[in-house]
Amino acid sequence: MKNIAVLGGGLTGLSAAFHLSRRFPTAQIAVYNTDARFGGWVRSQRVTVSDADVVLEAGPRTLRPNARSVLELIHLLDLSSSLVTVPKTSEAARSRFLYVPEFGGLHRLPSTPLDLLKWSGLSAKSNLDRLLLSSLCREPFRRWNRSPGHDDESVDDFMTRRFGSEFSRIFASALVHGIYAADARKLSIRSAFPSLWDAEERGKGSVISGFLRRARHSTSTEEGVPYKLGSVEEKMQDTSVFTFRDGIGTITNALVKYLRGRPNVRMQGGVSITGIRIHPRSKQFELITTGLETVSPTHIASTLPLFRLQSLLTPATPLPHLTANTYTSVTVVNLVFKRPPSSSPPLHPDGFGYLVPRPLAGYYGGSNRFGVLGCVFDSSSVAAQDTSRDVVKMTVMLSGPYPSCQLSIPDLLNELSVHLGRPLPEPLLVKLHHNKHCIPLLSVGHPQRMEELRHILANEPWTGRMEVIGAGVGGVSVGDCIEAGRNVGKKWT
Repeated sequence: MKNIAVLGGGLTGLSAAFHLSRRFPTAQIAVYNTDARFGGWVRSQRVTVSDADVVLEAGPRTLRPNARSVLELIHLLDLSSSLVTVPKTSEAARSRFLYVPEFGGLHRLPSTPLDLLKWSGLSAKSNLDRLLLSSLCREPFRRWNRSPGHDDESVDDFMTRRFGSEFSRIFASALVHGIYAADARKLSIRSAFPSLWDAEERGKGSVISGFLRRARHSTSTEEGVPYKLGSVEEKMQDTSVFTFRDGIGTITNALVKYLRGRPNVRMQGGVSITGIRIHPRSKQFELITTGLETVSPTHIASTLPLFRLQSLLTPATPLPHLTANTYTSVTVVNLVFKRPPSSSPPLHPDGFGYLVPRPLAGYYGGSNRFGVLGCVFDSSSVAAQDTSRDVVKMTVMLSGPYPSCQLSIPDLLNELSVHLGRPLPEPLLVKLHHNKHCIPLLSVGHPQRMEELRHILANEPWTGRMEVIGAGVGGVSVGDCIEAGRNVGKKWT
């Protein structure tokens, strides 16, 4: 009988325990989580502000419907009735912005290829529009310019090669800020955006040609994979993004409830693992927990941050590359305002929100002194979560690659007022969340390092009995984390 230890109770750990409990119904499974609360960086909270019930998110807030692993969970956990979907035709889906001060401030981005085709160099509304259009139009005619023998590079280097340095600084850095809260000059293109790397190869040097070629001759790599989707995939037709009435925490709460109801699963909240050993003679795992209790699982699924896993290993059984990457910290500021009367200008344009690219002067000494990465207009994108339209909800993301500084809410509001081109009133509610070391920065060479780590885990003394998964190994999205948990233990027999 298997005795499986899942280390970590965030999204990946909960997904791993869920799928392992279904794959091995007779196994004993224990989930060890340092915090008493399970869910990791997913934190959804419903609060009452000025007679309105609103949902505040400190972590991920909306999901794209392209992750079948997430859709499967929605079906298996019966969460469809709590879905909040944003249609592709909505203004929140069609209007996303960049704040680029050297190009005049807030700019709406084209939402579809048709939007882009309607433009010409003369009719583009601004110099930023013309930069975007010219960079995209020239890319198919650039020659193959990847250095021979290179099997990875930074997002910034890749985008600069294919689209130009100014395009990379503005558009690529803003995208990286929104997903990874990182410096695009350090992030691995093959880890962060592998489809771009593959498209360049398919297009014989051109990313755009590669995507067009795939569109004409596409074959789904997921055909035949037995995802259990029920009617969820059909409900997601024409959906841009989605969430739940009570936030993304709906998924983690449902997973915890399911696992607590399984007789073969123990949820060990508030219990830390302080050491991992392999007995020299029996080759059995020995986990040392807080309180100096020793447990001996037959298999381990570690979803811990890699630097944390490194601290648990003994010199006799080291693993490579666990400290190769740094982790980014992000401050999330939830703001709730009283909605201005209809006769007054709105607090923000109708749309999803905006991102802020890397400043011309870089991250140190630039004009972005609080390190604003972006701002989400929650009341526009997920208004159905809240019980009243009398309030306006926004979420600001700060820090990432910027140096830490003392945050002043009044000064931050003044800065946001400049971004939005309109004064912001005194907020009804401000909530700060400092998410320390929450996103791994997957640096150049990460795929090769993780392949070496997997090879070592497959051989003595580990013999495939421990798998290391999670955001520090694969992708950082909710879909990536849930997919990693879904795949763990497939080779355990």
